[in-house]
Amino acid sequence: MTGKAKPKKHTAKEIAAKLDAATTNRGGGKAGVADRTGQEKGGHAKYECPHCKTTAPDVKTMQIHHDARHPKIPFEEDKLVNRHATIAADSSKSRPGVRGSLKK
Repeated sequence: MTGKAKPKKHTAKEIAAKLDAATTNRGGGKAGVADRTGQEKGGHAKYECPHCKTTAPDVKTMQIHHDARHPKIPFEEDKLVNRHATIAADSSKSRPGVRGSLKK
């Protein structure tokens, strides 16, 4: 007697999504370090904490980091280092890939 489970067949849409996810740079791993730190392309990290040099993409995220890691020091937005202003992004290089939400 054979099992009741039927082999699953993959749709063309599912295969295309897997291929896209496997071949597009999403900014992870060793290759994505430059993207995350914002060194070459202006990447994900726009702001840098003046106390511990941790990077964050926006002011709100940096404020959350500051409240969690430096609770005794008052948060001052004007002391944040804007890495996009200090490092000129090379327009010939591609921007880091950010997939975002699948629900639109």
